[in-house]
Amino acid sequence: MKVAIIGAGWAGLAAAVRLTQAGTHCSVFEAARRPGGRARTLAPQGDGLRLDNGQHILIGAYARSLDVMRSVGVDPDQALLRLPLALRFADGSGLALPDCAPPWDALIGIARARGWHWHEKWALLHRAARWRLQGFVCARDTSVAQLCAGLPARLMQEFIEPLCVSALNTAAHEASASVFLRVLQDSLFSGHGGSNLLLPRTDLGACLADAASTWLQAQGAHWHSGVRVQALHAQGPQWQVQDQCYDAAIVATDSSSALRLLAPWAPAHWLAAAQALRHHPIATVYARMNIQSNRALLPAPMLALRAASGAPAQFVFDKGQLGCPPGLLAFVVSTSEGSSAALQAQVLAQARAQLGLEGLQPLQTVVEKRATFACTPGLERPGMALRPGLWAAGDYIDGPYPATLEGAVRSGEAAAQAVLSAFPGTTG
Repeated sequence: MKVAIIGAGWAGLAAAVRLTQAGTHCSVFEAARRPGGRARTLAPQGDGLRLDNGQHILIGAYARSLDVMRSVGVDPDQALLRLPLALRFADGSGLALPDCAPPWDALIGIARARGWHWHEKWALLHRAARWRLQGFVCARDTSVAQLCAGLPARLMQEFIEPLCVSALNTAAHEASASVFLRVLQDSLFSGHGGSNLLLPRTDLGACLADAASTWLQAQGAHWHSGVRVQALHAQGPQWQVQDQCYDAAIVATDSSSALRLLAPWAPAHWLAAAQALRHHPIATVYARMNIQSNRALLPAPMLALRAASGAPAQFVFDKGQLGCPPGLLAFVVSTSEGSSAALQAQVLAQARAQLGLEGLQPLQTVVEKRATFACTPGLERPGMALRPGLWAAGDYIDGPYPATLEGAVRSGEAAAQAVLSAFPGTTG
């Protein structure tokens, strides 16, 4: 059986890996020169420094992403730095979980949180216990802000908002509480290490994209980079892509490219759901300081920042502690607004005010204009199945996770499984 996979982001790569493992002959088409989609490595800087298009992170509960990495020869223990979940600020305040099994990690972490009064800790413990007793389920039209109504303001500002932005890339007042609870359940209560932060200590290409491309081609998959598929054509029961016919096709592009390709073929309700998605930009401001030693600039590889008007970044990463040259920082701005130059200036001012860092020099600001969709309450996301032999995959496709790397991988694997189920006994 021959399968065409259009798009070599994490969803398309996951689909290709699983189909290849099952003995299917895959052809992967990618418009860009490099794989990875919205989680990719940029062209090297003049000094050979390899930056990513954004500072992506994983968590320990991302089992499918970790399994795909292992399948293509990447050791997650080497590629990713595993740390207990911490949402700490530069002054040391905030939450840090110990490395123990749930629910004790959350209970101990909340009890030991710095800068919180005892009544704030009790309020969070009580609310978390209620969510667990309710099975981490709520009405689909509930926002995270509504779910957390009544919690002290400090908890909202220093825990709920940063956690919501990092997990859903959407502010609490417009984020889906049901998806938020699902992420909490999988991370905080899924098992020992599920809530751990997994920070890449190499570029994203080495973490998955480049490794998957190399592995797929070694397994006999056909790889077409720099090829933008302009249209799909039905040829009887098959699908024609770039003048070749395939038994099945998976469109694993971003939603806007999928709309273009699938407009003649997708059902009206699918097209309407895809068109209704609202996208948020995410910016990463890379800056560095010339230092003469290997000392770390920050007390931890990742810190939370207090975002406000004129101080847009929510997190900062000390890339010098993650395998890059000392002195390199990455500031993440979710739902960024304004020009890159203005954003860059605001972030550097924020670094001076909140981190006490003088002399930071801007290196590069990367803005992914359609980095993520707004994960709002009651959102109807497009489904995977389109027509016989035709499926869609991507982090925007209907599923339990928001626009995350794990959501993309799960979607790609689900599409691969749908292909195998539709053509039993025809692989190889």
